Amino acid sequence: MNTTYLIIAVVVILVVLGAILGFVFSRRQRTTRLQDKFGSEYDRTVKTAGSEKNAQAELKDRQKHVDALNIRPLSVSERERFQAEWVAIQAKFVDQPGQATVEADHLIMEVMKLRAYPVSDFDQRAADISINYPTLVSNYRAAREIAIKNEQHSANTEELRQAIIYYRSLFDELLKEESVVPERK
Repeated sequence: MNTTYLIIAVVVILVVLGAILGFVFSRRQRTTRLQDKFGSEYDRTVKTAGSEKNAQAELKDRQKHVDALNIRPLSVSERERFQAEWVAIQAKFVDQPGQATVEADHLIMEVMKLRAYPVSDFDQRAADISINYPTLVSNYRAAREIAIKNEQHSANTEELRQAIIYYRSLFDELLKEESVVPERK
């Protein structure tokens, strides 16, 4: 009888240990997947949320929010119009870098609004961008900080140039070919 109880105890211990290890392993895999997907945005979210668990919940909520937005692609004519506006902004940068930066910020918001992203709050825009463009969201935040310095007339030309580069990378992603639908005839 003692042998039977011993075998049952060992099996129960192994099952419990397996369940614990399975939980730890699955949690570690989820963390790795999120780190791979979000990169530095994952680390930033952990820092601001206070823990990995809170950060993961926040990223999950962001994903749900973006999934509910029904982001729409641009038409070919919309894409061409925005590209022409961007070329004009870049040309303006030579003589009016501050104004060009303001216009670049507004153009990004206009594209996002047309594609059905909410644009009223910068933090929400950045959170939404982090889902589809996680590698660009830190640049978008940096560009926004420079734009704020520009509003205060304290940004230098090099900072404004960097903001334009940051805006351009996001702009290019928002206007990518797969984000465009053919015109209807």
